[in-house]
Amino acid sequence: MSTGIRLSNFNTPTPSSPSPTSTGNTPPLPTADSSSLSINYLPAKFGASLVSRRRYGKEVSVSEMPKRGGGREAFRANEPRMPGAHDEDYDGAQGAWFGTDSKKPLLRWTRFKWIMFVANVSLTIYSLSALIFCLLTWFLVWDRADVVRVGNREELIISTFAACMGIVTSLIGWAGILLNNRGFLAWYSFLLWICFAFLVTPGYITYKKRTFNLEGKLNSQWSQSLGAAGRLSIQDQLECCGYFSPFVLATVSQSCYARSILPGCKGVYMRYERIILQRWYIVAFSLVPLHLFVMISALLCSNHVTYRFGKGMTPKAYRLDLSSMAVLMDNYANHLVEQYGNDVASEVLAKSKSNSLYLDAAPYENRH
Repeated sequence: MSTGIRLSNFNTPTPSSPSPTSTGNTPPLPTADSSSLSINYLPAKFGASLVSRRRYGKEVSVSEMPKRGGGREAFRANEPRMPGAHDEDYDGAQGAWFGTDSKKPLLRWTRFKWIMFVANVSLTIYSLSALIFCLLTWFLVWDRADVVRVGNREELIISTFAACMGIVTSLIGWAGILLNNRGFLAWYSFLLWICFAFLVTPGYITYKKRTFNLEGKLNSQWSQSLGAAGRLSIQDQLECCGYFSPFVLATVSQSCYARSILPGCKGVYMRYERIILQRWYIVAFSLVPLHLFVMISALLCSNHVTYRFGKGMTPKAYRLDLSSMAVLMDNYANHLVEQYGNDVASEVLAKSKSNSLYLDAAPYENRH
């Protein structure tokens, strides 16, 4: 009997009798092929709050009916899920920030939105910090920054690009979070994976370079890759001359010449590289757990930036109209007759028919 009670106030026109066949002047019911695909679902599947004219124990008028879905209470018990035209959390630029109507309610952030907010703040902070550090290195602000710019150019380029990607991704994330735009958040979630790749790449390169035969790599770099200008920059920064001595692969300058008393650059350059490379991969790998938190937060929370899932749009093939509801109620009448008999079915359908005026009085867009 509970099924009949749930549908007793179903606000749709119903057939006058529980019989599946039509008699007299009643037009034949449309077939399922020409109706909404929603007729494949039993009416008992729908919540009573979608159609009930009673709320909080009293009768309400059509204008006082609960809104048809969405909003900050969308996940409350028996609350409809579909959004209305004036829901405050509808997708896109909305709310008091972008409108002049002071009567619009302030948007209430979901816990998922707060999680993404905290995660994106973290992404913005460490991406901006990394970019500032890289730019100061490129502009030779740090002490001995020219050694890094010359001897670790590949790692510095990748780190700079990774920091720029992180900032661009965080800006897209801010657009999606503040505007409740799931399209931006989809790109945000995708770009976080690319940022992750560029984050671990310099860490892997520096770890591999320091751990496996650093001496041989520096020997090859000094003799083949640096060139005269690169060797001169390192000599001036580290105050050394030549690789082993002023007579081996040295670039002549005011401080480096044949009778110079400066030591060779191999020892001091190797010690400096060990320190720099170790700090580099420690910083890169220490950001991995934080970046994973940002990625997981985006994946799990992007579709819950508001209290609705998705854009809240019913596919056209599943939108209900009067003909579809006639087929639906006819099928339900058969179900009641088979399960409870003609008397119970007639009573339930009579109550449904008495409330059919609500559907006729409702705005057209609310019927879909």
